[in-house]
This record gives sequence, C-alpha cells and structure tokens, in this order.
Amino acid sequence: MPWQPEMPIACTAVTMSRFALGVMRLNLHSLSRLRYAFALGAIFLAFVAPTIAQNPFPSGEDKSENGQSESLAEEMRIKRSIKLAQKEYQENVNRAHLLSCLGAEIGDAFKQKRHLDREDLKKLDKLEKLAKSIRSAAGGSDDSSDPEKTSPDLPEAVSKMAEVAEALKEKVEKTPRRVISTAVIDQANVLLELIRLVRGLSTRA
Repeated sequence: MPWQPEMPIACTAVTMSRFALGVMRLNLHSLSRLRYAFALGAIFLAFVAPTIAQNPFPSGEDKSENGQSESLAEEMRIKRSIKLAQKEYQENVNRAHLLSCLGAEIGDAFKQKRHLDREDLKKLDKLEKLAKSIRSAAGGSDDSSDPEKTSPDLPEAVSKMAEVAEALKEKVEKTPRRVISTAVIDQANVLLELIRLVRGLSTRA
C-alpha cells in the first residue's frame, strides 16, 4: 500500500481511541472528568503534535524529485544551446548567400555600364558589412590580406570581387558550425581588400 501523509495522524488517532476505551473499561471512579480530559490532552501533545510537525514527505523522495528537476533543467539548457547554435549557423549561411548575390549583381552592373553608380556603391557597402560578419562568425578579426591577390585595374578588381564572394559562400556552406575556419577568414579578408580597392578605383574614375 503506498504511503500517505495522513497515515501517521490516523494511526495516532486509533491509538488514542483504544487508550480512551481502555481507561473507560477500567472504571476508575477516582478520576474526575477534568483529570480525564487532561490525560487525553497530554496524550495528544505527546503523540499527535510531533507527528504533525514532522516533514510528511520522506527525505529519499525529496532527493529523487530534486535530482529529476536538475536533470530536466540541464536537458532543457542543452537543447536551447543546440537550437541557438543551429540558428546562428543558418543566419551565417544566409549572409553568405546574400553576399554572393550582391557580388554577382555588382559585377553584372559594371559589365553593362562600365562604371559603378550610387546604387552599386550602396551594394558595395552592404557587401563589406556581410563579409565582416561572416569573418567574425568564423572567429577572425584581422583586416590583413595578401596584396598579390588584388589588382589596380577596376574591371579586373570587380570581376575578381564577384568570384571571391562566390567562393566565400561555398566555404561557409562547407564549414561545420562552431568551427574556427582559417580558410573562411582568409577568403573574407581578401574580399574586404577587393571591396576597398573597387571603392577607391570607382571614386577616382
């Protein structure tokens, strides 16, 4: 039979009833009603009051419930952490796709007009912000790049910029989440250098 919090009190009440019946059967005429009442009160204080003051739940049950609560809290924390990491990774992949699209749009616009207008330069600014965000997510913060990979010629620089943007997107897609990728960082740095070069050449053109 499962333990119930009311069982100690119920058992004490039964004991008191039996004791009272026993006193009555003794036919102790020397005890007055008042003394009999005091006797029952003493029994109540001796048995019932300590039982009520005790914790009705066994300590083993408390420990079990605390352990289950801690385990559940830890499991929820791990799930939230995994969900957040997946969300951040997907956001970075989305940045890479947008970066690739912007690079291609700027390259196509330059081929048609042979120059970059105000809207193209705004896209260039957006391209730069995306490249920095991707680099930061990959664990990098260095702006340095290999000067041999850049070109002083504007048409070639624009074309190269679009190619590097596409290559960077592919590297981001292939890089597992929560991994510091030197390849992504290096590619982002090259792209940022090309963006600055294209902006400078466009201003002088």
